[in-house]
Amino acid sequence: MSIITLTTDFGLKDHFVGSLKGKIITEHPDVQIIDISHNIDLFNISEASYIINAAYSSFPKGTVHLIGVDSERTFENKHIAMQWNDHYFICADNGILSILTQKIVPQKIVEINIHDRLADNATDMDVFVKVACHLAKGGVMNVIGREINSIKEISELQATVTTDYNAINGAVVYIDHFGNCVTNISRKLIQETARGRNFEIRFGTKTIKSIHQNYSDFKVSEKFVLKDYEGEKLALFNEADFLEIAIYKSNPSTVGSATSLLGLKFRDRVTVIFKS
Repeated sequence: MSIITLTTDFGLKDHFVGSLKGKIITEHPDVQIIDISHNIDLFNISEASYIINAAYSSFPKGTVHLIGVDSERTFENKHIAMQWNDHYFICADNGILSILTQKIVPQKIVEINIHDRLADNATDMDVFVKVACHLAKGGVMNVIGREINSIKEISELQATVTTDYNAINGAVVYIDHFGNCVTNISRKLIQETARGRNFEIRFGTKTIKSIHQNYSDFKVSEKFVLKDYEGEKLALFNEADFLEIAIYKSNPSTVGSATSLLGLKFRDRVTVIFKS
């Protein structure tokens, strides 16, 4: 069975998500539709990029990922379809696929050019639905677009290493449901830059000097049980292998979270400092 995933900033209050699914089913009745998220912050391509990167590998090869975030077709942002790591991604060329293309070179990219084949009142999502269903049915990419060699990148999704290799400068690119702050600094980049050196993580006036294996990775004894560590700050590599700053047993509605207790916000700087 073919699969189409949906990632949008449409929310669930309005009819948009339901209408989108109806159009897909009308075009391809046998397809399985999976929601990744419809609660991306409005037009937040950094957040959408992280979510797609974290989720896509959970699906089988050949899955089609439709991304409806900042999807309006403009002179600067064309509509594209990309085959990458045997998955397909459909979106506007606004930098949303930057994290993916840092890791693996795309197999094929096309600028979608079927707009004049649809009705005059066709929306951007109508175009994406037509392309997604074509690919989900096993159609070739050359039918729906002209091959191109590169896509737009956004620098804020890329952490940078200083020229002396003594630091990595990154930023918070996503804040999850628990208030945990995910950065754009990957485990791989830290390992490659560390070269066996110890390091510490700095943000604002705060410092974290160790990496936890998981959220409950605290030393327990007869005197200190896990409950005693509730509210403690920590850093770990999350399941997407990016550095995350969190609060143990955080709850944004009650005890607080990394964003409320530590003052971290979207795009705030996080630095990894290496010790000689």
